[in-house]
Amino acid sequence: MSAFSAIGEEREIDRDEYTPTVEPQATWCPGCGDFGVLKSLKQALPEVGRTPEETLLVTGIGCSGKLNSYLDSYGFHTLHGRALPVARAAALANPELEVIAAGGDGDGYGIGGNHFVHTARENHDMTYIVFNNEIFGLTKGQTSPTSPKGHKSKTQPHGSAKTPIRPLSMALTSGASFVARTAAVNPNQARDILVQAMEHDGFAHVDFLTQCPTWNKDARQYVPYTDINDSEDYEFDPTNRADAQELMRETEDKLYEGEVLTGIYYREDDRPSYQEEKKQLGELPEEPLAERYFDEDYDWERSYDRFIDQHK
Repeated sequence: MSAFSAIGEEREIDRDEYTPTVEPQATWCPGCGDFGVLKSLKQALPEVGRTPEETLLVTGIGCSGKLNSYLDSYGFHTLHGRALPVARAAALANPELEVIAAGGDGDGYGIGGNHFVHTARENHDMTYIVFNNEIFGLTKGQTSPTSPKGHKSKTQPHGSAKTPIRPLSMALTSGASFVARTAAVNPNQARDILVQAMEHDGFAHVDFLTQCPTWNKDARQYVPYTDINDSEDYEFDPTNRADAQELMRETEDKLYEGEVLTGIYYREDDRPSYQEEKKQLGELPEEPLAERYFDEDYDWERSYDRFIDQHK
C-alpha cells in the first residue's frame, strides 16, 4: 500500500495508531507543556479522520522538534527555522496529505520568522503549531522572541531590554486566514482548536502556550485561563478582522500581566488557499506531482528543458 492508496480510505481510526513502537514514551522534562501538545494532536487527528499514512508532521529544532519522534506518521525533521518551507513544498506536491508544521517560539518567531510571515501571506493550506514557552529550552534557557521585557537569562543576565513579539497580531497582519491560541493546561480546548485548524482550508496558525518548568521557572503556568469563545466578557466576531485585531492586542498585553486568554481569534473561510490560487492560474497540476513517483510509465519533465526550449 502506497501513501496514495491509503489516502481517502474510510475506516475507524484509533489514537493509539499514532503511538510509535520504537520510542513510545516521550522524554521531555517532567511537567513540560509539550506533553499537552502531543496528547491534543493524537486526539485531534482521528476526529479529523486522518490516518498516520495520510499525515505529515514537519518539525524544526528544539524540544518541540522531537514531536515527530513521538507521533507515528510521516515526519521530516528540518533545520532550525526551516519547517515551513519544507511543509509548503510537501503540501504543493501532494495536496491530499494532512500537513502539519511545528516548532518553538525561537524556531518559528525568531530564526524562521521570515518564513512564517510569507507562509501566512500566501495562505498555504497547512496547520502551524508553535510551542510558545517564552524561552529557548533545548539550548538551556536563553531569551527568546516571546520572553517578557526584563526577563533575566544566560544571554540577558541584566534583563531583556526587548519588547516581546506579538505572535497573534503578527499572524493576522501577515495574512493568516486562521489564528488561535491555546494552552497545554487546557487539553480539551487544544484538541478542538487543532481539529478546526486542520479542517480549515488555508494557513492555520496555533500559538500553543507550553510551560517550561526546567528553564523558565519564572513564567506562569498559563492558569487560570479564559476561553474568549465561551466567556460572556468577550463578545466579538472571529470573522471580523478589526474585532480580532483589537482582542489580539488585549490578549498579548494581558499575558504578561498574569491573565491568560485563549481561543479562536480569527478565521476567514471563504479565502482561497495558495494551492487553489495556483490551480486557478493553471500553475498547479490537477494530478498531484508526488503521484508521478508511482507511475512507471510517466515521462519525467525537467524544469531546465523548458528554459532550453525558450532559447533555441
